[in-house]
Amino acid sequence: MIVSTLTGRCHCGACGWTLYGDPGPVTACNCSLCSRYGTLWAYDFENERVSVDGELRAYRRPGKDDPSLEILFCPTCAGVIAWRGLRLEPDGRRRMAVNLRMADGEAVAHLPIEHFDGRDTFEDVGQDGRSVRDMWF
Repeated sequence: MIVSTLTGRCHCGACGWTLYGDPGPVTACNCSLCSRYGTLWAYDFENERVSVDGELRAYRRPGKDDPSLEILFCPTCAGVIAWRGLRLEPDGRRRMAVNLRMADGEAVAHLPIEHFDGRDTFEDVGQDGRSVRDMWF
């Protein structure tokens, strides 16, 4: 099933995201941030296939001299909307991911999960046959 447009909103509805086109497999990461937030990520580039809206706040990991990304969240309900890369790609584009946990569950339930070991190896672990439905419902 190809999805043409997905949207997600925070709990209070003040902030959200839009993703155009098929998100493909989504990522479940076990790093210290993602495991605490319980996020599932779909990727693209800022203002290309993904966009965010609302008055967002940004969180950058403290104690890191040169962080590679920032977490974007709603200042009212603290819903994690997306992450945005702080370094541009060689072609000038900025990598971004939106949190699929903000989407309607049935719209994303079928999407396969890719696992990423952001805690130890910083490598893709691959798929284990589970979909968003298996991790969410």
